Amino acid sequence: MNKTAKMVIVLTVITALSGAILSTWDGVTKPKIEYHKLQALKAAISDVLPPYDNYEEKDINGYKVYIGKIDGSTQPVGIAFKVEGSGFQGNISIMVGVDPSFTSITGIKVLEQIETPGLGTKIVEDPSNKSNIFWFPEQFTDVVIEPEIVVLKNKIPQKPNEVQAISGATISSKAVVRILNDNIQNLKESYKSVN
Repeated sequence: MNKTAKMVIVLTVITALSGAILSTWDGVTKPKIEYHKLQALKAAISDVLPPYDNYEEKDINGYKVYIGKIDGSTQPVGIAFKVEGSGFQGNISIMVGVDPSFTSITGIKVLEQIETPGLGTKIVEDPSNKSNIFWFPEQFTDVVIEPEIVVLKNKIPQKPNEVQAISGATISSKAVVRILNDNIQNLKESYKSVN
């Protein structure tokens, strides 16, 4: 047997063993990953909705919607759903909660982002703000959705539909607001047509 044939056989065996090991390991880790994703989803829903006892999950026009309810009541306390869109560097994924009438936001939580470290990542937490590192996402609580959310650069919000942009990360700030405005309006119409 020549050298080339031996190399091909050795590489084939190594590749087959590596594939088998990775496949087995994927089978071991996949359920754990799914479990942790579910726990993170439940935590995000809890973070963006007012206090609730349970939630009902529905698919509405391509959105997975989580309707928070108090035991014994048929009226929802809030509606949570995941929205996505492009930011400065890549995709931004946000869990957003709204009141049942879709007039104001009850909270937001950025789930995934790959914005510029130290600037755009401030949409999650801002270590430069010593008094409240979560000031950016927290300012969305009780923000009015109609006619749309507006981003102010270097100004303090005066109206109920305004939020302040992050200094040095205006593009990421505007991306969050654009994602919210586009998706909330889309879901609002669909939600009202089925409820």
